[in-house]
Amino acid sequence: MHPRKKLMAMQNGVSRTTVLLVASLASFLTPFMGSSINIALPSIGAEFASDAVLLSWVPTAYLLSSAIFIVPFGRLADIHGKVKIFSWGIVLYTLGSLLSALAPTVIVLIAVRLLQGVGAAMIYGTGVALITTVFPAEERGKALGINVAAVYLGLSLGPFIGGALTQQWGWRSIFLANVLCGAVIIFFVATRLKSDRHDNHEPFDATGSVIYGGMLLCLMYGFSILPASMGFLLIAAGIAGFFAFMEWEKRIEHPVLDIRLFTKNRVFAFSNLAALINYSATFAIAFLISLYLQYIKGFDPLTAGLVLIAQPVVQTIFSPPAGRLSDRIEPSVIASAGMAVCSVALLLFATLDADSALAFIIATEMLVGVGFALFSSPNTNAVMSAVAPRQYGVASGTLASMRLIGMMFSMGLVMLLFSLLIGRVEITPEFYPAFLISMKAAFVLFAVLCGIGTVTSYQRGKVRQ
Repeated sequence: MHPRKKLMAMQNGVSRTTVLLVASLASFLTPFMGSSINIALPSIGAEFASDAVLLSWVPTAYLLSSAIFIVPFGRLADIHGKVKIFSWGIVLYTLGSLLSALAPTVIVLIAVRLLQGVGAAMIYGTGVALITTVFPAEERGKALGINVAAVYLGLSLGPFIGGALTQQWGWRSIFLANVLCGAVIIFFVATRLKSDRHDNHEPFDATGSVIYGGMLLCLMYGFSILPASMGFLLIAAGIAGFFAFMEWEKRIEHPVLDIRLFTKNRVFAFSNLAALINYSATFAIAFLISLYLQYIKGFDPLTAGLVLIAQPVVQTIFSPPAGRLSDRIEPSVIASAGMAVCSVALLLFATLDADSALAFIIATEMLVGVGFALFSSPNTNAVMSAVAPRQYGVASGTLASMRLIGMMFSMGLVMLLFSLLIGRVEITPEFYPAFLISMKAAFVLFAVLCGIGTVTSYQRGKVRQ
């Protein structure tokens, strides 16, 4: 069937509901894993006697491989069909979860997390594109809001369930739980989701994809080993790779990432930049607060998980209304207000010490939740509404790439501060004061970054002219 006719055939209510259900289930699974692992990190570190920097690579390796592959898979989805790439992504992600549960060493765990990140890239690069394809513009914000709510529901349940699983059966049980969830999604994909294969015979830009991946690898790994001289060399190589990638993409007819989307589409460019900055400033919150609660406050994993629930619960509640609001009110205004709220919350987190009240921590998490909900759905709506339907896969992949690169940068800053202020040692009571200093410094940097992002978000202009 011709792609246009196939798109028309999917516009009935049943097909839209099916796509939204499957995409939202997948959107639930990946953040559920991430927030669960944050709670389990002290247990993983204790079992493998890992230093703070090496332990940080357990979540970072996943983010790195996801970021490297997400734009190429978004492009492949536009060429060969979003459902096909999405389906294989679920399978690979579930396999990665199983292998992670069986990892005998922290190095093997990090390596398998790289594989799991490839599967996640296939999911991230297609889920939002599938929803955007089947929902008309006047309903898109609501649908994306539901999808974002699924993300935050995963974030909400992750700390609680992850903490309970870690406390009762150990950290490996978290990965086994993800295997079960992945199997359920695979069943739905196999029985409810129809193929949308529509090979458009355009060539795939393999060279650009390799340059893009090498650029991110050099930047992230270089960042993690600073202040070593090799770290600076790798960062310089990554910056050179960025300019090489830009130049290559301008020259070829079918690039993996159409640079013109950034140079000629102000809304698309600034919305993606806002996402990059927002996730750079906020992603490491859960990582730092999880360590703070268990190391400084002495909470067990389950109790720490219950405390961390506050932020994503609020995000889950407010995301659908924020998405619907962005269908009626200029999305850039709502998203910018959300970033401003996050900036205030980050400054409050920077005041934490060993005696901070639990009520203050929970209230600040809730404030972050409100800010994030106001930002995420409207910003996603702005990005996807700024491109043509034939570019949905690349747009979805690009936005997810900005999100993942932001997450990596957030963790990279934390790893740099840990290296400089704590050193490559296991976090034991004697290093708790250094950990607190590192955490405070990170939150101050993140608050400044988020403030810059607020201005950037507002500068995108009107999404709807």
